[in-house]
Amino acid sequence: MPAWRLNSVVGLQFNITEENLMSWPEPVTLSGSHATLVPLTSAHAPELIDAVRDGELWNLWYTYAPAPETMAQAIAERLQFQRDGSWLPFTVLDADGRVVGMTSYLNIDATNRRVEIGGTWYAKRVQRTALNTACKFMLLAHAFETLDCIAVEFRTHRLNSQSRRAIERLGAQLDGILRSHQRALNGTLRDTAVYYASPGSHNRSSRNCEPPFPAGSSSGTSLPRSSPGRRA
Repeated sequence: MPAWRLNSVVGLQFNITEENLMSWPEPVTLSGSHATLVPLTSAHAPELIDAVRDGELWNLWYTYAPAPETMAQAIAERLQFQRDGSWLPFTVLDADGRVVGMTSYLNIDATNRRVEIGGTWYAKRVQRTALNTACKFMLLAHAFETLDCIAVEFRTHRLNSQSRRAIERLGAQLDGILRSHQRALNGTLRDTAVYYASPGSHNRSSRNCEPPFPAGSSSGTSLPRSSPGRRA
């Protein structure tokens, strides 16, 4: 039984230490037939710049991807969030081992074993392919089967129907809409759709579906609540 779980029904005793919380979740490489997720490093910057230029993703109004000239800063931010214990960032590789984007666990709640999957963007050439859903399935499987999470959250722009359909195909349920949640880069107010996946919904999705589906593009999540200058 995992150490964080209830080990005394009467006494409600938990075996949680600061050391355990600070190291959860640990960096890991996740591999599948369509994609591989490797721990983000600053050495990935040149290839990530090439990837983000495919489709000029920084100009999309409904999501956030760093511009080429801010890629190094974006990587440094994510690595700092990792050191702070709020993110676990990944670089995404396609089936041929080429860098095609970024994704993360974020808003990590080690005490309650909850994470959000987001901070995701992909080069245009791999959007609407099996890669996105393959990555999401690997992150969900690791969260529920290895990290023993009690819930996984997704967030996206309310009007990003492509992203919302991809999230719903994973078995996640809509929790609600955060109205006027953030100001987008173009100055408009963003409504954020918040989705929730549980171990049960993940198990049903894994049984009933033949992953991975062809799926949409970036999830368009927000930056963590603790970060400065939250962006869409």
